[in-house]
Amino acid sequence: MSETAKIQIGPYKIGKGEPPFVIAEMSGNHNQSLDRALQIVEAAARAGVHALKLQTYTADTMTLDIHEGDFFIQDPNSLWKGNSLYELYQKAHTPWEWHKPIFDRCKELGIICFSTPFDDSAVDFLETLDVPAYKIASFENTDHALIRKVASTGKPLIISTGMASIAELDETVRVARSAGCEKLILLKCTSTYPASPENTNILTIPHMRELFKCEVGLSDHTMGIGVAVASVALGATVIEKHFTLLRADGGVDSTFSLEPDEMRSLVIETERAWESLGTVKYGVTQQEKPSMVYRRSLYISRDIQAGETLTVDNIRAIRPGYGLPTKYFDLVLGKKISKDVSKGTPLTWDIL
Repeated sequence: MSETAKIQIGPYKIGKGEPPFVIAEMSGNHNQSLDRALQIVEAAARAGVHALKLQTYTADTMTLDIHEGDFFIQDPNSLWKGNSLYELYQKAHTPWEWHKPIFDRCKELGIICFSTPFDDSAVDFLETLDVPAYKIASFENTDHALIRKVASTGKPLIISTGMASIAELDETVRVARSAGCEKLILLKCTSTYPASPENTNILTIPHMRELFKCEVGLSDHTMGIGVAVASVALGATVIEKHFTLLRADGGVDSTFSLEPDEMRSLVIETERAWESLGTVKYGVTQQEKPSMVYRRSLYISRDIQAGETLTVDNIRAIRPGYGLPTKYFDLVLGKKISKDVSKGTPLTWDIL
C-alpha cells in the first residue's frame, strides 16, 4: 500500500486531507443492559462520531476462572482492584447475542460499527456480521497468531500500540502485512486508566507515521479532549475515546469515558484543529484583505500649509491604514508639503 493512499472504512476515507475519523468505544459501559447499550449507540450518533466500537470476548476466552493469586487484581492504583480477572471480564463483556442488534442500530443511525476481537472464535463470529474493520487492543498487540487471523480477512486493521517497544511494533507490523493486511492504522496509546497528559507523548505520532509508513491516530485514555485535539495538529487521522451516557452511572470504564456533550465537543474541535492545519502560508489571505485598513499608517496630525516641513509634531503613525506605510516615517521627516492639508489627511506621496 502506498504511504499516501487513503483507507476506506464504510463511507469514510482516512488519511491526510481528510477530517479525523472519530471512534466512540463503548467497552463495558453498557453495564450489562442491552437497552443502555442501544442508548449509547444513539447518543454516539447524535454526538457526530463516525464509528462505534465494541469488544468481542467472554470471560472464558480471556482468562481462567480462578479468583486468587495471579488472577486477582491487587494493584492499589487500579480502577478494578478487588476483582479477579474473570469477574472483571464477566462485568465488562458485551454478550455476543447483543452484537447484531447493536450493529443494526448503528446502521440505522448512519454510523459504522466494528469490534476488537480477542481470540479466533471472536474473529469468526464477527465475520458473520460482515464487520468493515477490526481493532487490536494494546494488550494483544504482540499476539501474532491473533494478528495473522485478523489480517487474513483483508479488512482494515487498527492496532493500539500501548506498551509496545519499537522492536515489538516492527514485528507486529511485519506480521500483519505478511498475513495480508494492506490497510493498517496504528494508534498511539498509553495503557493506563486514566492516562495523564504528561505520559501520553503524542510527539510519537509523526515519528510512528514516518517509521512504519502507515496512518497513525490516537487511542486516548486521558480526561477531556485537549490531548486528542493536539494530536490532530501532529497528524493523527483517527481518534478513539471511551464513551458513556453518564460517568456517575458507573461502569468498568466510566471514569475515563466522555459523556455525550463532551464527545460532541471532541468531534467539533478535532475537525476544527484539522481545518486549521491548511498549508504553509505567509502574507495576507483573501479573507484578511478587508482587515488591512486597520494597520497603522502615516497621517497628518494637525492643519499645515503648503511649504511647511513634516515633523514629529504634524505627522503620526496611527490607525487606519490609508496613508503611507509607517516604515517611511523617518524618510518623510524634514520633507516639505506641496499644498495645504488638514488634520486627519492620510499622508501620500503626492502631498510631498
